[in-house]
Amino acid sequence: MHKSYKLLDGRIVEDKNEEDRILIYVNPDETEKRYLIDELKLDEHTLNSVADPDELPRLEFEPDHVALIFKRPKSYQAKDLFFFKVTSTGIYLFKNRLVVVCYDEAPSFEGKHFMKINSLAEVVLKIIYRTIYHFNEHLKIINMLSEELEGKINASMGNKYLINLFTLEKSLVYYLNAINANGVVIEKLRLNSAKIGFSAFELELIEDILIDSNQCSKQAEIYSNILAGLMDARVSIVSNNLNIIMKTLTIITLGIMLPTFVVSAFSMNVPLPLKAGPYTYWIILGMALISAAGVFLLWKLKKW
Repeated sequence: MHKSYKLLDGRIVEDKNEEDRILIYVNPDETEKRYLIDELKLDEHTLNSVADPDELPRLEFEPDHVALIFKRPKSYQAKDLFFFKVTSTGIYLFKNRLVVVCYDEAPSFEGKHFMKINSLAEVVLKIIYRTIYHFNEHLKIINMLSEELEGKINASMGNKYLINLFTLEKSLVYYLNAINANGVVIEKLRLNSAKIGFSAFELELIEDILIDSNQCSKQAEIYSNILAGLMDARVSIVSNNLNIIMKTLTIITLGIMLPTFVVSAFSMNVPLPLKAGPYTYWIILGMALISAAGVFLLWKLKKW
């Protein structure tokens, strides 16, 4: 499907006119693809690359437009099970038209980032700016989820929460790679600002975007390193807790085995001392209790 927008009084508003300057295509069908390729002269390979979530961000110059592919975070859903994904988006900037192609969800033009828009080039930069903001928001969520999982790991001996934590770590690796790749494209936009036709204000906006992108990359790197260290520490803690439980169970088993051995020894069908005495039962019971108490005292004295 696709939607049409236009610039009106510094805002981006939806309009049904097919000749509007901003066209958004979400998961385009074959008919829409043929229109983009045949009528708007988009490169077919570049257009198909947008559908690949593993496609590297890049900037290309075509005869009548600039083609930009960049990464943005995919909306998280509960069924993703702590895996935060990235998706590709294609932006094609013409002199009097802007085409955006994506296969996940349409970019939102709401919020402070899209106030007082003066040109199509500025729309492109604000979309990238919004993407960096989106990455930052997801990083905060990942950090919150990791802290929650840490508490659950401390109270659990299973692998479920460790696997969830590992999935978050994997997500951060993908995010860090996407943010860094986007940063390279933003730098290329800055270097080719004159060729693209950016104004002085738009060039200043690119500088701000580049700074925010670098900060976002550093933040993702810090979270990734912290989570990787926590993973190693948590695995060691779980292993140590398991050893402590096994040691405790071994001592308890020993405490049960000694009284059992005493009772079993005097239960054999052979002549034994004290077998005919009137206090035989109480003596055997006392020996069993003394053996159990001895194991308990040894446990305390040795601080096992």
